[in-house]
Amino acid sequence: MGTLAVVPIFMSAGAAVLPAVVAAVTSVVALAVRPRELLRLCRRRPAAVGVSLGVIALGVVAATWWRTSDTRAATSGRGEARAAAHHDWARVAEDIIARERAAGVLTARAPAGLPTAAPGQATGAGQGGGGSPAGSVSLPSHGSAGGPLILGRDASRCSYGTGPSPVRLSTFWRYVPEETMFLSGPLVAGNRVFAAGCQSDLGGYTGLLACLDAETGKPIWEVTQKGDDVLRPFFSSPALTQDGKYLVIGQGLHADRECSLLCFEAATGKLHWEVKTGLHIESSPAIHGDMAVVGAGAIEGRDGKATGDPGFVLAVRISDGRELWRQAVNDPESAPAIDENGTVYIGSGFNGSAVVALRSEPEEQLRAGELDRILWRTAVAHPVVSAIALAGDLVIAGGGNSDAVHSNRNAQGMVVALDRKTGRIRWQTLFEDSVLGGSACREDRLVCPVRTGEVAALSLKDGRVLWRAAISSQAPVIAGCAFTGQRVYAVSSDGYLAVLDSRDGRVVERVYLNDQARPGTGLAMCLPQVCGGRVVAGSETGGLHCLVGSEGNE
Repeated sequence: MGTLAVVPIFMSAGAAVLPAVVAAVTSVVALAVRPRELLRLCRRRPAAVGVSLGVIALGVVAATWWRTSDTRAATSGRGEARAAAHHDWARVAEDIIARERAAGVLTARAPAGLPTAAPGQATGAGQGGGGSPAGSVSLPSHGSAGGPLILGRDASRCSYGTGPSPVRLSTFWRYVPEETMFLSGPLVAGNRVFAAGCQSDLGGYTGLLACLDAETGKPIWEVTQKGDDVLRPFFSSPALTQDGKYLVIGQGLHADRECSLLCFEAATGKLHWEVKTGLHIESSPAIHGDMAVVGAGAIEGRDGKATGDPGFVLAVRISDGRELWRQAVNDPESAPAIDENGTVYIGSGFNGSAVVALRSEPEEQLRAGELDRILWRTAVAHPVVSAIALAGDLVIAGGGNSDAVHSNRNAQGMVVALDRKTGRIRWQTLFEDSVLGGSACREDRLVCPVRTGEVAALSLKDGRVLWRAAISSQAPVIAGCAFTGQRVYAVSSDGYLAVLDSRDGRVVERVYLNDQARPGTGLAMCLPQVCGGRVVAGSETGGLHCLVGSEGNE
């Protein structure tokens, strides 16, 4: 099999730019060979189809003119000058592949003959029941840390439920809906797996939300529309209510506007409510009782400043979708954490660079007590976009001046620990690039992803670095890690799932998650989940994987 390499050209910053460019090209090709899909799209988005056909026509005219002018140049003796100015991108790609092979990047291989679960028919209301008679998902009885079960969204950010820490991984099932990449973390809840993806559409991406059977990977329901509108793509990860009845998720990538916080019935996929915003919601919701809290992030211009609303934190009552309150916070892209008292902790990103604690009581209660919504706000050195973690009396946040696609020319990153009550900085550890994923805290340490291509373990007591380990050459590690206590599971941006020994950071094994024929563009940033001796992890081009180990110990 030949090896394919893609050499992307970046035009502007932001994690959503590259997916949009790739989608525009792949969608046109895909639709050309799928007439039924083209007809469906014509009915749904006639304007977009017309614009795209116009672009294709112009491209044909331009290509014809170029070939004609090239022929004239060759006959007039100017062909050599044209050839000399032409870049051989195929040769550039081959050179990149050769360097990666020399560095040992491409040594791990995905198992051949992977089983693939065929996606069911996608509808706006979802397919099938799949739930308990009470209309909720069957849940385990306890969480990983002995506290309330929030199914991979608990404040420790360990992404670990129960069971062994598997090694010698092989694929148990794989869910591969057509032209879909998984940027958000899956949610494992009892006998169900919930996953949110970005599907390639004409000129961009649309959203897919699915509920899968945890034993087979087959869809219980899939949702791609709400009413007559397509879902926006998902970067936000889903959160499930304690009773397993409702699933809450934000929508939109970094350049998207007019996105909503959505709530679905977990058993059926039926839309329960939506709360619209003028911004996007890349933040993943946190749930406390009947309240969901999420951040709506700013949309920045070329100068890096917000082009409109700089952002806010939104709280919604889950039972009926009533907005409870919203608080202005600059670019709150991070996933918030909520403690046992209902205090909300969230990061302020670009143009904010802070960690903020918010009271969650109703407005009238705050007014009666003459209290402000903001409990404390602590400025830090860099934007905070990682998921917030809680460990004892500490609030743990990561940040830096690089984003998921571009590393800043003077890149810097950090992990900071703050006092939960006062917001005072207890310790800070600096890195050579951003910490974009959440820190997973367990016992006396935390593990965090670093954009340098490493996973780092720090002491919770003082932030001292215990070890640092690269998992795929210098490919950034953007997503947070699953931390079982014995092992760490991390995904590199080029599509490798690595299992590390938590004692010293030694890489035990690596598994390739992307499609072997499509290595992707470096957007593997899906937070893995470990539960019941299985690892569930999404990829950019290889779908959603459920992996099992042949043994629980080495």
